[in-house]
Amino acid sequence: MSHDSINRFLLREAYEPRDLFEIIQKFVNLKDGILSIDDTVIEKPYSQPKHAELISYFWSGKYHKPIIGINLITLYYSDIHGNSVPINYRIYNKREGKTKNDYFREMVIETIEWGVKASIVTGDSWYSGVENLKFLRKQKLGFLFGVEKNRVVSNEPNKYSQVSTLEVAEEGLVTHLKEFGFIKLFRKDFKKEDSRHYILYLPDEEKLERIPRSEFIRIHDIHWGIETFHRAIKQVCGICRFMVRNTQAIKTHIFCSLQAFVKLELMRSENIINNWYQVQRNLFTLVVREHILANLRSDDMICNA
Repeated sequence: MSHDSINRFLLREAYEPRDLFEIIQKFVNLKDGILSIDDTVIEKPYSQPKHAELISYFWSGKYHKPIIGINLITLYYSDIHGNSVPINYRIYNKREGKTKNDYFREMVIETIEWGVKASIVTGDSWYSGVENLKFLRKQKLGFLFGVEKNRVVSNEPNKYSQVSTLEVAEEGLVTHLKEFGFIKLFRKDFKKEDSRHYILYLPDEEKLERIPRSEFIRIHDIHWGIETFHRAIKQVCGICRFMVRNTQAIKTHIFCSLQAFVKLELMRSENIINNWYQVQRNLFTLVVREHILANLRSDDMICNA
């Protein structure tokens, strides 16, 4: 395929997040799954932001500093059968004047309208603001979010403390989150870093009190899947590999990369491959094999001469 034909394709098509949903709804169970929200930076270190609308400086958790790239915000869905796919997404555009939290709430509303009946929403502390929490409660959705250590809760009326100062039992602590309501607080301790805190909410308060730590760990582990998704779309699906500046062309490329990931996940769920990396690994294995054999034949010809 020529470079020009690819460019014409990227400029011609106009895919939307709904188009991705139409693909994935055919093989995932849309009821009682877990929605995870997170964003990642598609790195473009050699690009100039002034020449491309979507490229700018964004904070990178990997490099712990702002880097040049595109900010992709994704709602990642894990169904009850273990299938996990991006179900909705946004590409951050400063000209739209929206925050990542605005995009998050938009995407949740859309997925509900599309017929997704998730049981819980997960995310890191960036998305744990009171506005988001009240929004999810209004949608009758439970949630598990990381929170900063200075987040304030109350065990007694009008007496508030930071979560880092509390004694939190292994099975969690039901307490009142300031400006929100009752949640269950969990803590994870680490040897080489500060403890991390998480707030769990369920519309049913009685069920919330009975939630064991094992369920918290299960939900937390499922949320970690969005991190492996981010790694896969960069390492396997070529999401960072494009040489266009046009906004529509970039959107088309990102859609195609996400569609490629969905195809890999479908192959994995049908046991055609063992994991997302197998196709790429096998491709390189064949190339390396041919290269070795070709060089062996060349050496034999020299020796015989």
